Parts: sequence; C-alpha cells; structure tokens
Amino acid sequence: MSELIKSEHLFFEYASQEEGGQPVPVLHDINISVNSGEFVAVLGHNGSGKSTFAKHINAILQPTSGVIYVDGINTVNDELIFDIRQQVGMVFQNPDNQIVATVVEEDVAFALENLGVEPNEIRTRVDNALKQVDMYEFREHAPHQLSGGQKQRVAIAGIIAMRPKCIVLDEPTAMLDPRGRREVLKTIKELNEKYKTTVVFITHFMDEAVQAHRIIVIDNGKVLLDDTPEFVFSHVSLLKEVGLDVPQVTELAYELKKYGVNLSDSTLHVDDCVNQLVEILGD
Repeated sequence: MSELIKSEHLFFEYASQEEGGQPVPVLHDINISVNSGEFVAVLGHNGSGKSTFAKHINAILQPTSGVIYVDGINTVNDELIFDIRQQVGMVFQNPDNQIVATVVEEDVAFALENLGVEPNEIRTRVDNALKQVDMYEFREHAPHQLSGGQKQRVAIAGIIAMRPKCIVLDEPTAMLDPRGRREVLKTIKELNEKYKTTVVFITHFMDEAVQAHRIIVIDNGKVLLDDTPEFVFSHVSLLKEVGLDVPQVTELAYELKKYGVNLSDSTLHVDDCVNQLVEILGD
C-alpha cells in the first residue's frame, strides 16, 4: 500500500487568547504515517490533541514546526490547499453544522455545484454517494426530518461525492444514540472495505475503535501507542492511567485474570471471550 498521509516531527501550538500571553503547545513531535486503504482509529482523552492532529490532515491547521504531507503535498503550500482538500474530506461531530440545504440531494450536490462540476456528473455522483450510505430513498426528504444517524450519513455522502482518497471523521457518532452509531459505523466500514477509502476515525467509543485496522493513542500531544487493536488494548493499565477505557469484554478478561482465569490479553470480542471460557471450563 502507498503512503497517503505522513507527518514528520510535527509540532503545533495555539496562540494565547491573552495579549502578551505564552502560546499553548498542543502537539509534540508527532510522527505518523497512514497508508492508502487503511482504517485508522485515533483515541485520546479530551484535550489530548487528537482533533488538532485531524485538522492538520485537511490543512485546516498548519504546523508550528515540522511537516505533514497529504498524497505527497506539503500542507503549508497555500497554492495547493484546494488539491489537499479534494484528497481529504472531513466529517465533524454535529451533522447539523455541515448540512446547508433544505433537501437531501441538494445538500449532497452543494459542494459539487460550487466547484462547477457538470450537471450530469453531479447527478451521477449524488446518486452514487447516497446509495453508498444507504440514503438514496431519502434523497427528496428534508434533512431536519431525519434522525441523527441519517443526518450524519448525509454529511458523509456530501464528502463521498467529492471523491476524496481519505475521509477524516472527528467523533461523528458522539451525538448519536446507539442505533445511529451502528448505522454510521456500518457506513464507514463499508466505505473502507468495499470502496477502499482511507479512513481516519476519531472516537471515544472503544467498541468502535476495535473495528479499525490500527489504533493510534495520543496523550498530551504525543503518540503513546500505535499498533493493532489487539496490541493497544492489551495495555489495559496504561490506557487507564491516561484516562481511557477499554472494550467491556477486554475489561472483563483483565479482571478475570486477576483471579487466575487465563484469558488472552488481546480479548476484544464477546465470541472470543466465550470460546476461551468454554475451553477453560471444559478443562
């Protein structure tokens, strides 16, 4: 797989809100690469810097020092910001902040119309994008009549229609009920698996992070862990020390091990836990 996103010694600080105040450092020496077609989850407690890093991928923010490349383009190159944002689309926490039209299909078409895409091509892209997120039958509905999960899928369709190589999702399920969360996560996984879209998925739900190929944990602006879900969630004590949870089944396995039940450190799924317990009890 080819490298799509790469940061090298990335540092970032926000300017102080007070006159003459010191800058506020947020990211410290971030070195991360994401390959085309990967599904990467990014974890971290509030204020850890994970959303700040995400905004660098789309060139919403630019490094204080260091560099980040998107498809080989340095994000500090202002003349190529448009090219970067064609390659990387962003979906935010609140879909109401991204929906601008009064009809679903018009909202999905909005960015394409502003780019001057030919009308027949817009029609094709809008229809395809809505079908990909399973919202085609709602194309003539008013967005305000949709559920939270449906609105978020419409927001994702608007990004898909732009045909980016990568979608960055900044806690897109945080404001949704369990059903809406399942709908959005299913959509994200299908985009990655079926259409090979690269996904950078920021979440604080551990059961969602388990679905990724890889997990990056950011703490106090630094990369704490960067590996498979099995490896990352085997570090239960470390994650708890930095204020993060682990999947419930991993927590159960962790507690049972204290009482001598020899479960794997990388137990992430209920079925896996059940099978291990059956084998142990059978012995």
